[in-house]
Amino acid sequence: MDAKLLAVMAALTVLVFVPPSQAKPISLVERCYCRSTVNSVPRGYIRELRFIHTPNCPFQVIAKLKNNREVCLNPEIRWMQQYLKNAINK
Repeated sequence: MDAKLLAVMAALTVLVFVPPSQAKPISLVERCYCRSTVNSVPRGYIRELRFIHTPNCPFQVIAKLKNNREVCLNPEIRWMQQYLKNAINK
């Protein structure tokens, strides 16, 4: 009986004196929006572009198409690279 009491007291002592973890749960806001990207969307189908940069996620480009669908574009597409370069130079 004394061994069980001693084990419980030791466990409680460890729990009390161990510093709390600094890890934070991943919220829905911090998750990557784009899990896969599309390489072949003609520019004429795109109504608007959104650019998202979140921690621990690659650069994300979301295109809203004229039929109101949203797709994630590969930011490495040649015309997207040219678009970004022109936007930065303006």
